[in-house]
Amino acid sequence: MSAVPHAEQAAAQDVLLREDSNGIATLTMNRPAQMNLLTLEMLGALQSAFDAIAKDPGVRVVVLAGAGKGFCAGHDLKEIRGLGAPDKVGSLFETCNRMMISIQRLPQPVVARVHGAAAAAGCQLVAQCDLAVASENAKFTTPGVNWGFFCSTPGVPIGRNLLRKHAMEMLLTGDLVDAAKALEWGLVNRVVPAGELDAAVIDLARRIAAKPPATIAAGKRAFYQQMDLGIDKAYDLAGGVIAASFSVAEGKQGMDAFIDKRPPPAY
Repeated sequence: MSAVPHAEQAAAQDVLLREDSNGIATLTMNRPAQMNLLTLEMLGALQSAFDAIAKDPGVRVVVLAGAGKGFCAGHDLKEIRGLGAPDKVGSLFETCNRMMISIQRLPQPVVARVHGAAAAAGCQLVAQCDLAVASENAKFTTPGVNWGFFCSTPGVPIGRNLLRKHAMEMLLTGDLVDAAKALEWGLVNRVVPAGELDAAVIDLARRIAAKPPATIAAGKRAFYQQMDLGIDKAYDLAGGVIAASFSVAEGKQGMDAFIDKRPPPAY
């Protein structure tokens, strides 16, 4: 059965694509030239899609993917710099936090299909999904510390998926983590050759889609209730920290250097 684009997402198809097939809704972030940055437009499209899927009994599983050479490179620093005022930057992170939390609160499991780079909030997105399948060429990083803005919001789901010292190593060094290490550390469920990525994702999604949907929804809800009672407060705290970092000298200098493609400043 061929995948059919979902009519409700037609208005946002230039930035986010939705295809439904056999109970599996695939959302593809569609800004390949910008590495699928989480702009306000992208965040809004994702939020609208998740809100619609939450009420759609025909969807059993969600697959989240990125178009182009990588999964997602995180937030758009040019957009953040353009917002300027701390309250506007804070509002952006509140919007992102709501979208991330909505993934956990969906009744349907969400599987991240990861290829290429998943950086900063893109890595956060992988960690926030219930499951993740990565190709061997996938790379993961939370590099904000190099540029003067600690990846505190990515640290919320990363810290809930990885052992604490592994999470802190990612956040404190900003180093690249390859797919094999991401599997070892628990950031992804499995790693496959690039040519087998789609098949592995669909196989996992189909096996879950075949299970009773009410049982899956109740089980997912109960799992997070007993594991993560404090996610709202954690995101409130982390969102405030990362938003504030863009208004101080270190963050402003680092943001300018990143956008201008210069090395990080010496601190």
